Amino acid sequence: MRPAKKTIDSGEFRLLVERVIREIPQGKVLTYGGVAKAAGYPGRSRMVARILQRGFGLPWQRVLGAGGEIKLRGDSAMEQRFRLQSEGVRFRGRRVDMKSYEWKPRLSKGQKSRPTDRRSRGKK
Repeated sequence: MRPAKKTIDSGEFRLLVERVIREIPQGKVLTYGGVAKAAGYPGRSRMVARILQRGFGLPWQRVLGAGGEIKLRGDSAMEQRFRLQSEGVRFRGRRVDMKSYEWKPRLSKGQKSRPTDRRSRGKK
């Protein structure tokens, strides 16, 4: 049996996500899932993407898909890559080298890290 997902106050969630995105340092990146996890809502990566679609003034270029992939298409994808490269982020083919450029946010007090591999959930 899977644990129930944390209920979300959308206003609070939006503020937490925006705070995490603003904290990503220049020259570093984080995945949509990483942003959701750092905000205290693991598994809510699609909601992070929705917030970024509507957010203004956020360093949106620093948020990527799993594995460092740019999820945007067309001119937006080219702009994101250009912005990241201008910050010193390097790519391996079409993906960011996550080993070198992934930002590791500190978890807030009382927040526990959860496994990222779905197969390991619930196993001890």
